[in-house]
Amino acid sequence: MTYTRDRRAQDGPAHDGEGGAGPGTGHANGTGGSGPGRGSREATPPRRPLPPVALREDGLPGWLDPVVRAAKTVEPLQLSRFLPPENGSGRQSAVLILFGEGERGPELLLMERAGSLRSHAGQPSFPGGALDPEDGDPAGDGPLRAALREAEEETGLDPAGVQLFGVLPALYIPVSHFVVTPVLGWWREPTPVGVVDPAETARVFTVPVADLTDPAHRATTVHPSGFRGPAFQVESTLVWGFTAGVIDRLLHFAGWERPWDRRKQVPLDWRS
Repeated sequence: MTYTRDRRAQDGPAHDGEGGAGPGTGHANGTGGSGPGRGSREATPPRRPLPPVALREDGLPGWLDPVVRAAKTVEPLQLSRFLPPENGSGRQSAVLILFGEGERGPELLLMERAGSLRSHAGQPSFPGGALDPEDGDPAGDGPLRAALREAEEETGLDPAGVQLFGVLPALYIPVSHFVVTPVLGWWREPTPVGVVDPAETARVFTVPVADLTDPAHRATTVHPSGFRGPAFQVESTLVWGFTAGVIDRLLHFAGWERPWDRRKQVPLDWRS
């Protein structure tokens, strides 16, 4: 059963590194307001213990086996030619690639970013965003926590019902300077999802994998900058850029890809 509430907010790269929705901007830490008064001592709050996170493969449905294998064997350059800068620059972030099982079989959870955002406005994407300090080590469990936290903040899903089972190599989006770690999850216990903050998210929806592999829904986007990349015309939207590139490679290395006409083009404009 699909628990997604596909509704739009009331007011409401990329695979080759050019455009396309990447992770969200995350949320600011700390609070506003005036500082302590004269002579007062600012109390240091106790450090909150980090919630436990772990990758587990037990209990996964059999149809996810090819994805598990792909996550263990795929090389970074097989996903994208844009990899994190060697000097360590870039904003550390994570996205949650969440597989569920709906009425039409396997499906993916996606969201459409609010049109008012500064980057990747109005574009479909995976839930995700920048790592916060409380997420922990970016080279350790930090991306796992960030992916779950951002998915909860953006879609309202209950992280307790998500089983993380893999991590793909970190990729880079030059246009927004994000270093993105894709985290793979199985929606073991689905919960209702929908728009939490209309300022960040326009809608939340699921896409059957069968639609993503349908050649009739495949196309190549062409941006005025020269960028060309895979795209999916599904659920009344065009999924392109970074999100489409990762989906395209996952379908390919999981053995789910069907032959499709790469000559079918969808032009983009400079606002994309």
